[in-house]
Amino acid sequence: MARFLIHRYSASVLMALLIAFLLPLGGGSVLADSPDGGEDVSVFEVTLQGTVDAGLASLLRRSIAEAEEAGADALLIRITTLGGAVNAAVNMKDMIVDTPLTTVAYITGRSWSAGVLLTLASDHIFMAPGSSLGAAEPRPADEKTISAVKAEMEATAKIHDRDPQVAAAMVDARLEIPDLIDSGEILTLTAQRALEIGFIDGMAANTENAMSELGWNVIETIVIEPTTIDIFAQYVTDPFVAPILLALGFAGILIEMFMPGFGFPGGIGILAFATYFTGHIAAGYAGMSIALLFVAGIGLLAAEVFVPGFGIMGVGGVLAMLASIYLASPTPSAATWSILAAIGAVIVTAVVLIRLGTRLTIWRRLLLDVEETQDRGYVAQSDLRSLLEQRGVAITSLRPAGTAEIGDKRVDVVTSGEYVAKDTPVKVIRVEGRRVVVRADAPAEGDSGRSEDY
Repeated sequence: MARFLIHRYSASVLMALLIAFLLPLGGGSVLADSPDGGEDVSVFEVTLQGTVDAGLASLLRRSIAEAEEAGADALLIRITTLGGAVNAAVNMKDMIVDTPLTTVAYITGRSWSAGVLLTLASDHIFMAPGSSLGAAEPRPADEKTISAVKAEMEATAKIHDRDPQVAAAMVDARLEIPDLIDSGEILTLTAQRALEIGFIDGMAANTENAMSELGWNVIETIVIEPTTIDIFAQYVTDPFVAPILLALGFAGILIEMFMPGFGFPGGIGILAFATYFTGHIAAGYAGMSIALLFVAGIGLLAAEVFVPGFGIMGVGGVLAMLASIYLASPTPSAATWSILAAIGAVIVTAVVLIRLGTRLTIWRRLLLDVEETQDRGYVAQSDLRSLLEQRGVAITSLRPAGTAEIGDKRVDVVTSGEYVAKDTPVKVIRVEGRRVVVRADAPAEGDSGRSEDY
């Protein structure tokens, strides 16, 4: 009996040792691809920061294309923006929804206005402590715009089973959600509040924590940096920068028109226009045809200089330039502000040139600064008829036009066609408006030709 127990005990110990040895091997083979027990994923990461516009849309488009081409599993979108253009936001939202990549929005600071649409389009949303989401009331806040943006927000929220009423309250101040927002207020959620109502996936101090909360084991992270073209396009198409460029362009060209040759103001104007249209072309707002339309407008205005009056070429040039600015702008409101800035720059520049022009030496080459006063021998048109039948002396040769001294006045005169030599006595025979007609007149006997008895 004792021997049986000893053999049984020995077999049990041997079996326990065998299990202890084999179990780690089996467990190791199961977790070999996932040492942390999560799903292995490769992630591309892009930061969308600043104004939501075509420049930012171009960066997102390139990021998605590179991630898809590389066979990545997910795209991490770091968002911090105060908003931007609605059309750019809608375009970017469609990119995020349409990609087969799993998308994760991580709000690092603020995702306001147009940024909310990008956030809602993502499969997962995480917010950093202290960040906020909302304040998406559009501008202009008219009924049509609010209705369109609210519907877009609601539809996007439903894609990922988020509360559409919460999304709508970020757009429309008339909505009321009990215990969340009163009527008359626009909803903006803190990270903690968004988490409490279940509107986001989680609150994470960094992207690594967000990935962990998703149960992902990130085996590779590739950060996509904006190129020089991306940065340039985003800066130039900024709603504050674009009008300034146009204002500089028009002011520079206007100043150059009043200066002989070609100088610094004209160079600044051309550079400003070139920067404006290059940036909008790079951002995808405009094509070369729109830029050529603007150039054609300048050409028509230049041609107008050689045509008397302000005719069809001048009007066509102005319309072509305004049309090109409108077509290159991201929205009608942006176009309006840009055109107003251009007109304002022209008006201000013209006023300054007029006020300072008489003090500038350059204006003296363009403007006649000699006063035609009576003490200089000039005669007003209303006084010309008083010269009829008066006598004087030709102080230049009359071929047939010239100048004569009649009484104590210098008068531009003509003859009826005959030549009259200098210093020949003359007599006014007709006055036709500003045209004073004279003929040679022999002086009376004893006269010298320059006496007071003409």
